[in-house]
Amino acid sequence: MSENFNYIAFGDKEYVKEIVGVIQMGRGRMFEYTPIDIERRLETLDSKSIAFLEKLPTFLCSEIDRSGALPSMVIKYGQIGSTRLDRKEVSTTFKTLVDFGNVEFSSVDQARDIFDADGFQLYRTHWAVRNGNAQQILAKLKELKPSLADAVEGLPKPDLTAAEAVPPPRTKKTAGTANSVREFLDLLYGLPLKELTETFFRGHEDAQFELTPSLLRKWPDGAWQFMPNEDRLCKELLIAHYDEFQGDQYCFDRLVRMQHYGLPTRLLDISGNPLVALFFACYCAPKLMDIDGEVIVFRVSSDKVKYYDSDTVSCLANLSNLTYAQKNEIALKLDVDAFNKTGIAEKLLHHVKSEKAFFEPRIVPDDLGSIVCVKAKRTNTRIKSQSGAFLLFGHEAALPESGQEGIEISRITIKDKRHILDQLERININATTVYPSIDQTAVHLRERYRQAEGSKQLA
Repeated sequence: MSENFNYIAFGDKEYVKEIVGVIQMGRGRMFEYTPIDIERRLETLDSKSIAFLEKLPTFLCSEIDRSGALPSMVIKYGQIGSTRLDRKEVSTTFKTLVDFGNVEFSSVDQARDIFDADGFQLYRTHWAVRNGNAQQILAKLKELKPSLADAVEGLPKPDLTAAEAVPPPRTKKTAGTANSVREFLDLLYGLPLKELTETFFRGHEDAQFELTPSLLRKWPDGAWQFMPNEDRLCKELLIAHYDEFQGDQYCFDRLVRMQHYGLPTRLLDISGNPLVALFFACYCAPKLMDIDGEVIVFRVSSDKVKYYDSDTVSCLANLSNLTYAQKNEIALKLDVDAFNKTGIAEKLLHHVKSEKAFFEPRIVPDDLGSIVCVKAKRTNTRIKSQSGAFLLFGHEAALPESGQEGIEISRITIKDKRHILDQLERININATTVYPSIDQTAVHLRERYRQAEGSKQLA
């Protein structure tokens, strides 16, 4: 029996009741609440990923409704097929095998238990691939809807190929492996030229790390760590240290400062200096020294490179001021005119106008769901020393490991970190120059001049 199943949920109960053919899901809601190891193997939605999804048993549900005497959901069980994707949406046909109709639960906890779901998942329009046994879920639903026992028992036996289905292997585009600074630079020079792009870099001390801003990181089971509390995180830090942010003109400036102090934000640090990225790929705790590092090379289309005062940047940055419930009201597939008539557009516009009083009330929903590269003000020594820039993630935006339109990604695997750090030290790339603060300089000097154990200094 299958170890995974599709869980597809929509907020509108009537929509789920009436669905007889094609369903559509926004790309940004794909694979929320999916275990990370599965999500990363499916995120490209290539032919292998789609073939895997179409093998899985599928539950089509409404978000849980608590307006009645008992919490309830509309639930259908079936199969999907003819899955297609475009830039904004994924569409698929749904064939109903058992229509459970409106299912009432004794409590929300009972619904959570049946689908092994957390609270947010039941209140969220999304498409997840969940670990679990569909037959066991059907058995529990049959107990709640005994009139459908015959329909459940009459279902075809699980297809063995579906029962054994596993996600396709994860793939990365790797340009090669470097064991020295020279090999690293040779690999960079070997990458083909790309016109109308700018190149940026990011170093990971562990090649298994994800290209995900700290705000958007998830627990292994796919649940958010920080995202539902983004607005609270920002406001609480502002309340506690308001004076620190007095010189920041834009919301983006505040996010940069918050990122600098370690608060989870929707920013991902990148650098214009490949040697700085190489340093980050090698500079790590002793226990990680023998683990492969990685330098990610981003070639970003010129039209996706913005400056700190860009209107698009203001719109994306001010998403941080919206509550999680307000973000859930954002409908990216609306056209510009329709979107700007919504209440949530007015709320976002209010925040943008607080920093740009003359901002035209015409927010582009396509922009809100994008990822842009932003060149920040060099307001602190770390940004200056690291040639810092940022990828700013919009609403429900995710960056596949293979890149996306406008952001081409390649990778270089880094080995022999100690040797590379020694080489970088000779050209003055070290913790003192990369982290130009007195505490980091002191740590670097301490390690640089530490005597070997048992050695004696000459008088």
